[in-house]
Amino acid sequence: MTRPPHIAVIGAGAFGGWTALYLQHKGACVTLVDPWGPGNSRSSSGGETRVIRGAYGPAQPYTHLAARALQLWREHEAQWKRKFFFSIGVLWMVSGSGDFERGSLPLLKDAGIPFVELSLAEMSRRWPQINFENVAWGIFEPQSGYLLARASTQAVVDQFIAAGGQYWQAAVLIGDGRSENRIESGDWKNLKLSDESTLAADRYVFACGPWLGKIFPRTIGPHFRSTRQDVFFFGTPATDPRYNEGPMPAWADHGERFLYGIPGNERRGFKVADDTRGPDFDPTSGERLVSEQRLAEARLYLACRFPGMKDAPLVETRVCQYEDTVDHNFIIDCHPANENVWLVGGGSGHGFKHGPALGEMVASLILQDETPRAAFRLARFV
Repeated sequence: MTRPPHIAVIGAGAFGGWTALYLQHKGACVTLVDPWGPGNSRSSSGGETRVIRGAYGPAQPYTHLAARALQLWREHEAQWKRKFFFSIGVLWMVSGSGDFERGSLPLLKDAGIPFVELSLAEMSRRWPQINFENVAWGIFEPQSGYLLARASTQAVVDQFIAAGGQYWQAAVLIGDGRSENRIESGDWKNLKLSDESTLAADRYVFACGPWLGKIFPRTIGPHFRSTRQDVFFFGTPATDPRYNEGPMPAWADHGERFLYGIPGNERRGFKVADDTRGPDFDPTSGERLVSEQRLAEARLYLACRFPGMKDAPLVETRVCQYEDTVDHNFIIDCHPANENVWLVGGGSGHGFKHGPALGEMVASLILQDETPRAAFRLARFV
């Protein structure tokens, strides 16, 4: 019998944590490393909630990946006896050409994600608390909804440790320019950590979110951007429950700009976020204070689309980041100079929901020496 491979996973967020867990399940010996811990405030997997939906437009791999993720979220909830997924539905409000939504329908059907097309009259009747001005029609995904982000990220690492995985809270030391180039060249055998230890493994998975471009500035940097994203939570009226989950689904408003949100839930406010990419942001040292301009824009939008929330107080804010590639697709591939190093990232704002399906996929790719699909490979940037 040969010994199981030792695999080091750098980053305990949605991508790294699930990858480590599935590698462990498939028989590997895994060490998971993160500098601030799973679901920490600097990470892209921090915060409390994330939307999970299936519509992604035409000709893309994410609808089928989301369908598999939905199945796995339910399975893990049952196994762990924890509640992370809330199937309150997702409503797409369509204005403009509607090409994105029209292109989504065949893939939703093929992936088995339930949906219904709704006319303006049907939406107005079902959700009278929403002002559908400039909206032409909609898609409702009744079995989609939202996920608890921070809590589930921490639970994944807890389950990984319970299954025998090793978790180290430490940072990988990149060092000076010479050390950085050495990592890029592939001419290295171990990693130096901030606790003065050394980590040596058979293979390495770098799933470190917005830091991926900093660690691999030549391989990832030119194709990668970390942007600042402001998120607002407004207090729902105590006398009008229509803006809470149940009477209202999660929503995506796809017009000139793409805004989305989650109704009042888990004793939190009414979430409003703008998918428009913000300015470049350093996830390590960036100050996380929301923009007054963005707040004013959110208030104007809220008053227009959800009139009953016009004077709602701001109860919470969050500054997070998207780590996005130039073509908005994930990166899942070996480092070009070192086949024992895997790079997994580019989750942007939609990566979290795919966590279990992506972890399952990456674990199989690594342990079976398979080739990732072309949409995720680094060769697409050449």
